[in-house]
Amino acid sequence: MQPYRQLTRSPVLAKNTLFNLVGYGFPLIVALYCIPKIVVGLGTDRFGVLTLAWVLIGYFGLLDLGLGRALTQVVAERLGTDQTDEIPATIWTALLGMLVLSLFLSTILFFCSNFLVLRFLNIPPELVEETVGAFHWVAISVPVVIISVGLRGILEAYQRFDLVNAVRIPLGIFSFAAPLAVIPFTVKLQWVIMALFLGRLFAAGGQFLFCRQIIPGLISRFSMDTKGFWILMRFGGWMTVTNIINPLLVHVDRFFIASLLSTTAVAYYATPSEMIMKIALLSGALMSVLFPAISTSFKIDRQRSAFLLERGLIYVFLGIFPLLVILFSLAPEGLAIWLDEEFMRNSSSVTRILLAGVLFYCMGQIPYAFIQGAGRPDLTGKLHLIELPLYIFFVILGIHWAGIAGAAIIWALRFIGDTTCMLLMAKKLLGNHDFQIKPVMVAVSMSFPAMGMLALPVPLSWRMMGCILVLVAFLCLAWRYLLSAGEKDMINHVLRTASHWRGIHRG
Repeated sequence: MQPYRQLTRSPVLAKNTLFNLVGYGFPLIVALYCIPKIVVGLGTDRFGVLTLAWVLIGYFGLLDLGLGRALTQVVAERLGTDQTDEIPATIWTALLGMLVLSLFLSTILFFCSNFLVLRFLNIPPELVEETVGAFHWVAISVPVVIISVGLRGILEAYQRFDLVNAVRIPLGIFSFAAPLAVIPFTVKLQWVIMALFLGRLFAAGGQFLFCRQIIPGLISRFSMDTKGFWILMRFGGWMTVTNIINPLLVHVDRFFIASLLSTTAVAYYATPSEMIMKIALLSGALMSVLFPAISTSFKIDRQRSAFLLERGLIYVFLGIFPLLVILFSLAPEGLAIWLDEEFMRNSSSVTRILLAGVLFYCMGQIPYAFIQGAGRPDLTGKLHLIELPLYIFFVILGIHWAGIAGAAIIWALRFIGDTTCMLLMAKKLLGNHDFQIKPVMVAVSMSFPAMGMLALPVPLSWRMMGCILVLVAFLCLAWRYLLSAGEKDMINHVLRTASHWRGIHRG
């Protein structure tokens, strides 16, 4: 079997997606338990600052000049063409570049923390000093976070998502459990962030050991590749633009809420938003697997890439829409049980708006991975350059117009436009190798009236009946229009096998 076919085989991709789902799911369960206790332990204002620190840590993980993503793309391509001798030099070249960049960014954030806290954030006076201290620890974390991105990218290029998640699961759990473990001793934010830093340091060490295990000669064949560096930089240049702007487009609304309203408003907005964004881990699990697969197949077998794009979109919609319908129906009651009635009063409408928008955010991850795997990150970079000033302008208007609900509406509308544009770009890149997107887009369009019905101010029992009707209609339409004949046969086979074994068990 040709190397690229081995790396893009459906069983391999399915297994790795399952690994990712498990890797994302375990920390999510821990988060559901820990976040309410963290809110109580730290208080609403301190928790608002902690959410900003989480955003900054994640954001700086993307400020790597695109080298992490470029490293995955180049290593995957060389694995597919059996050019493995060049891989160690490529890895060391990329990691050294990432280290130099991360030290530069860390220094800037460390010395600008005081200015950032005092001038741009509406922090209560009694929390200013510890917020600055917390941001100092975020700055110290930057080199570890960026190098960790590169190491994870190497493992993903080798399709070793078992090893990726052997690190991701403990780190994800630790990210929520560490603050809870620190709170009995102190609620000072700098100690909480220091604990998070130590967890990331150990995780990066584990990733390096795994890379050394799967790449023979990684240490003994240490060398630099000047030509390979410029190949990485050409790909990473536009990835840098995307990596800088895309997290701003996702999270900048929180900073404007903190500036124009209060950190308490950030908590009412960010707490449901954090949990809703965890839904995107389902599509992210597939996206991170498709990216190296498309990187190896686009130039060699474009029809295979078109197939991966089409089925990826359909699988994301099939997997996420039922969950969104249930959460949309139960949003007020869920907030009251998970947090308290104050959050229910202040966050219910925001939660439903964000749930509608996250459907497009999740689906947009698939063409996003396709465009970059095809070697055209300049397209997403240019799109996001255009979107950023427009989004900032409208999110400020939205906050003045309707507070945190206005910010949520603008956030959702941005992703509708973003996903539509990326689908058009992907269609153009494929040329004659088309993909069928009309059925899934019709299904997505029909989802909005369904969600509108479930948002009516009616008793819970009525909403539950509406939820069941929507899910039944969804299953019928999905079976008729979205699943292929082969997929239907596979499902029927699984159901027959399950029925057979159930009959044997009863007998």
